[in-house]
Amino acid sequence: MPEIAGVITEIIIEVAAVSKPKRIFDFIFSLIGIIILLPFFLLISIFIIADSGFPVFYFQKRVGRDNVDFSLFKFRTMRKDSDKKGLLTVGGRDPRITKVGYYLRKYKLDELPQLLNVLSGSMSLVGPRPEVRKYVDLYNAEQKAVLQVQPGITDYASLEYFSENELLALSKDPEKTYIDQIMPAKLELNRKYIREAGLMTDLRIIFRTIKKIFF
Repeated sequence: MPEIAGVITEIIIEVAAVSKPKRIFDFIFSLIGIIILLPFFLLISIFIIADSGFPVFYFQKRVGRDNVDFSLFKFRTMRKDSDKKGLLTVGGRDPRITKVGYYLRKYKLDELPQLLNVLSGSMSLVGPRPEVRKYVDLYNAEQKAVLQVQPGITDYASLEYFSENELLALSKDPEKTYIDQIMPAKLELNRKYIREAGLMTDLRIIFRTIKKIFF
Protein backbone atom coordinates (compact mmCIF):
# COMPACT_ATOMS: atom_id res chain seq x y z
CA MET A 1 0.00 0.00 0.00
CA PRO A 2 2.76 2.60 0.76
CA GLU A 3 4.24 1.92 -2.70
CA ILE A 4 0.86 2.51 -4.37
CA ALA A 5 0.31 5.71 -2.38
CA GLY A 6 3.74 6.88 -3.52
CA VAL A 7 2.91 6.24 -7.17
CA ILE A 8 -0.37 8.17 -6.90
CA THR A 9 1.34 11.12 -5.15
CA GLU A 10 4.01 11.22 -7.85
CA ILE A 11 1.34 11.27 -10.57
CA ILE A 12 -0.54 14.16 -8.90
CA ILE A 13 2.67 16.22 -8.75
CA GLU A 14 3.43 15.51 -12.42
CA VAL A 15 -0.12 16.38 -13.50
CA ALA A 16 -0.10 19.67 -11.59
CA ALA A 17 3.07 20.73 -13.41
CA VAL A 18 1.58 20.37 -16.89
CA SER A 19 -2.17 20.84 -16.42
CA LYS A 20 -2.48 24.62 -17.04
CA PRO A 21 -0.39 24.83 -20.26
CA LYS A 22 -2.06 21.63 -21.46
CA ARG A 23 -5.55 23.10 -20.92
CA ILE A 24 -4.66 26.23 -22.90
CA PHE A 25 -3.24 24.07 -25.70
CA ASP A 26 -6.35 21.85 -25.68
CA PHE A 27 -8.78 24.78 -25.70
CA ILE A 28 -7.12 26.64 -28.56
CA PHE A 29 -6.59 23.66 -30.84
CA SER A 30 -9.97 22.03 -30.17
CA LEU A 31 -11.70 25.35 -30.98
CA ILE A 32 -9.68 25.74 -34.19
CA GLY A 33 -10.38 22.11 -35.08
CA ILE A 34 -14.14 22.48 -34.59
CA ILE A 35 -14.27 25.64 -36.73
CA ILE A 36 -12.23 24.09 -39.55
CA LEU A 37 -14.08 20.77 -39.47
CA LEU A 38 -17.60 22.18 -39.15
CA PRO A 39 -18.46 21.63 -42.86
CA PHE A 40 -17.03 18.11 -42.57
CA PHE A 41 -19.20 17.48 -39.49
CA LEU A 42 -22.24 18.52 -41.52
CA LEU A 43 -21.28 16.22 -44.41
CA ILE A 44 -20.80 13.23 -42.09
CA SER A 45 -24.15 13.98 -40.46
CA ILE A 46 -25.88 13.91 -43.86
CA PHE A 47 -24.30 10.54 -44.69
CA ILE A 48 -25.37 9.07 -41.34
CA ILE A 49 -28.97 10.28 -41.75
CA ALA A 50 -29.15 8.99 -45.34
CA ASP A 51 -27.78 5.59 -44.29
CA SER A 52 -29.59 4.87 -41.02
CA GLY A 53 -31.60 7.92 -39.97
CA PHE A 54 -31.38 9.78 -36.69
CA PRO A 55 -29.76 10.27 -34.26
CA VAL A 56 -26.49 11.53 -35.71
CA PHE A 57 -24.61 11.52 -32.42
CA TYR A 58 -24.05 8.82 -29.84
CA PHE A 59 -23.51 9.66 -26.18
CA GLN A 60 -21.96 7.18 -23.78
CA LYS A 61 -21.10 7.51 -20.11
CA ARG A 62 -17.37 7.16 -19.53
CA VAL A 63 -15.20 7.58 -16.46
CA GLY A 64 -13.08 10.71 -16.43
CA ARG A 65 -10.62 12.43 -14.16
CA ASP A 66 -11.08 11.85 -10.42
CA ASN A 67 -13.31 8.85 -11.19
CA VAL A 68 -16.19 11.12 -12.27
CA ASP A 69 -18.57 10.06 -15.06
CA PHE A 70 -19.08 12.27 -18.12
CA SER A 71 -20.83 11.97 -21.50
CA LEU A 72 -18.47 11.11 -24.36
CA PHE A 73 -19.57 12.31 -27.82
CA LYS A 74 -19.26 10.28 -31.01
CA PHE A 75 -20.84 10.09 -34.41
CA ARG A 76 -23.26 7.16 -34.29
CA THR A 77 -21.80 4.15 -36.10
CA MET A 78 -24.07 1.37 -34.85
CA ARG A 79 -27.73 0.64 -35.26
CA LYS A 80 -29.99 2.08 -32.58
CA ASP A 81 -29.79 0.39 -29.15
CA SER A 82 -27.02 -1.94 -30.37
CA ASP A 83 -24.95 -1.28 -27.25
CA LYS A 84 -27.55 -3.21 -25.26
CA LYS A 85 -26.17 -6.34 -26.94
CA GLY A 86 -22.68 -5.72 -25.58
CA LEU A 87 -20.16 -2.91 -25.16
CA LEU A 88 -17.39 -4.41 -27.27
CA THR A 89 -17.45 -4.46 -31.05
CA VAL A 90 -15.49 -7.19 -32.79
CA GLY A 91 -14.13 -6.70 -36.28
CA GLY A 92 -14.97 -4.15 -38.91
CA ARG A 93 -17.97 -6.14 -40.09
CA ASP A 94 -19.76 -6.49 -36.76
CA PRO A 95 -23.42 -6.72 -37.88
CA ARG A 96 -24.38 -3.93 -35.47
CA ILE A 97 -22.23 -1.44 -37.40
CA THR A 98 -23.91 0.56 -40.18
CA LYS A 99 -22.46 0.90 -43.69
CA VAL A 100 -21.37 4.48 -43.10
CA GLY A 101 -20.29 3.57 -39.57
CA TYR A 102 -17.78 1.06 -40.95
CA TYR A 103 -15.85 3.79 -42.75
CA LEU A 104 -16.17 6.27 -39.91
CA ARG A 105 -14.61 3.71 -37.59
CA LYS A 106 -11.95 2.65 -40.08
CA TYR A 107 -10.59 6.19 -40.27
CA LYS A 108 -11.50 7.08 -36.65
CA LEU A 109 -13.81 9.84 -37.88
CA ASP A 110 -16.46 8.81 -35.36
CA GLU A 111 -14.18 10.25 -32.66
CA LEU A 112 -14.19 13.81 -34.07
CA PRO A 113 -17.11 15.07 -31.92
CA GLN A 114 -14.87 14.50 -28.91
CA LEU A 115 -13.32 17.85 -29.81
CA LEU A 116 -16.43 19.20 -28.05
CA ASN A 117 -15.44 17.19 -24.96
CA VAL A 118 -11.98 18.74 -25.17
CA LEU A 119 -13.39 22.25 -25.57
CA SER A 120 -15.65 21.78 -22.53
CA GLY A 121 -12.76 20.48 -20.42
CA SER A 122 -14.02 16.94 -19.82
CA MET A 123 -11.29 15.53 -22.09
CA SER A 124 -7.89 16.44 -23.48
CA LEU A 125 -6.52 16.00 -27.00
CA VAL A 126 -3.98 13.52 -25.64
CA GLY A 127 -4.47 11.35 -22.58
CA PRO A 128 -5.58 7.87 -21.50
CA ARG A 129 -8.70 6.78 -23.36
CA PRO A 130 -11.71 6.89 -21.01
CA GLU A 131 -13.33 3.56 -20.16
CA VAL A 132 -16.90 2.67 -19.26
CA ARG A 133 -17.65 2.18 -15.57
CA LYS A 134 -17.98 -1.59 -16.02
CA TYR A 135 -14.27 -1.93 -16.78
CA VAL A 136 -13.00 0.79 -14.45
CA ASP A 137 -14.57 -1.11 -11.56
CA LEU A 138 -12.11 -3.92 -12.36
CA TYR A 139 -9.02 -1.72 -11.92
CA ASN A 140 -6.75 -2.45 -8.98
CA ALA A 141 -5.57 0.40 -6.74
CA GLU A 142 -2.41 1.00 -8.78
CA GLN A 143 -4.29 1.04 -12.09
CA LYS A 144 -6.78 3.59 -10.74
CA ALA A 145 -3.91 6.08 -10.63
CA VAL A 146 -4.61 6.81 -14.32
CA LEU A 147 -7.86 8.46 -13.20
CA GLN A 148 -5.77 11.30 -11.77
CA VAL A 149 -5.31 12.72 -15.28
CA GLN A 150 -7.69 14.03 -17.91
CA PRO A 151 -8.73 11.36 -20.42
CA GLY A 152 -7.92 12.03 -24.06
CA ILE A 153 -8.87 11.34 -27.66
CA THR A 154 -5.60 9.56 -28.39
CA ASP A 155 -2.61 8.19 -26.48
CA TYR A 156 0.08 5.51 -26.61
CA ALA A 157 -2.51 2.77 -26.09
CA SER A 158 -4.64 4.08 -28.99
CA LEU A 159 -1.62 3.80 -31.27
CA GLU A 160 -0.59 0.36 -30.02
CA TYR A 161 -4.13 -1.03 -30.28
CA PHE A 162 -5.21 0.87 -33.37
CA SER A 163 -6.83 -2.30 -34.77
CA GLU A 164 -8.24 -3.52 -31.48
CA ASN A 165 -11.59 -4.58 -32.97
CA GLU A 166 -9.90 -6.86 -35.49
CA LEU A 167 -7.75 -8.34 -32.73
CA LEU A 168 -10.82 -9.09 -30.62
CA ALA A 169 -12.52 -10.68 -33.63
CA LEU A 170 -9.88 -13.43 -33.54
CA SER A 171 -10.75 -14.35 -29.95
CA LYS A 172 -13.27 -17.01 -28.92
CA ASP A 173 -14.15 -14.86 -25.90
CA PRO A 174 -13.54 -11.20 -26.85
CA GLU A 175 -14.52 -9.71 -23.50
CA LYS A 176 -12.25 -12.08 -21.54
CA THR A 177 -9.40 -11.30 -23.92
CA TYR A 178 -9.99 -7.59 -23.44
CA ILE A 179 -10.15 -7.76 -19.64
CA ASP A 180 -7.28 -10.22 -19.14
CA GLN A 181 -4.85 -9.11 -21.85
CA ILE A 182 -5.63 -5.87 -23.64
CA MET A 183 -6.89 -3.70 -20.78
CA PRO A 184 -3.87 -4.32 -18.47
CA ALA A 185 -1.48 -3.62 -21.37
CA LYS A 186 -3.30 -0.39 -22.20
CA LEU A 187 -3.17 0.72 -18.57
CA GLU A 188 0.60 0.20 -18.54
CA LEU A 189 0.86 2.40 -21.64
CA ASN A 190 -1.32 4.98 -19.88
CA ARG A 191 1.13 5.06 -17.00
CA LYS A 192 3.97 5.50 -19.50
CA TYR A 193 2.17 8.53 -20.93
CA ILE A 194 1.73 10.05 -17.47
CA ARG A 195 5.46 9.65 -16.77
CA GLU A 196 6.34 11.35 -20.06
CA ALA A 197 3.51 13.93 -20.12
CA GLY A 198 4.39 17.25 -21.73
CA LEU A 199 3.75 19.38 -24.81
CA MET A 200 6.34 17.63 -26.98
CA THR A 201 5.00 14.21 -25.98
CA ASP A 202 1.47 15.32 -26.90
CA LEU A 203 2.60 16.68 -30.27
CA ARG A 204 4.45 13.45 -31.08
CA ILE A 205 1.38 11.37 -30.23
CA ILE A 206 -0.90 13.64 -32.30
CA PHE A 207 1.37 13.42 -35.35
CA ARG A 208 1.75 9.65 -34.95
CA THR A 209 -2.04 9.32 -34.73
CA ILE A 210 -2.56 11.34 -37.93
CA LYS A 211 0.08 9.25 -39.69
CA LYS A 212 -1.53 6.03 -38.46
CA ILE A 213 -4.97 7.06 -39.75
CA PHE A 214 -4.02 8.38 -43.17
CA PHE A 215 -0.76 6.65 -44.02
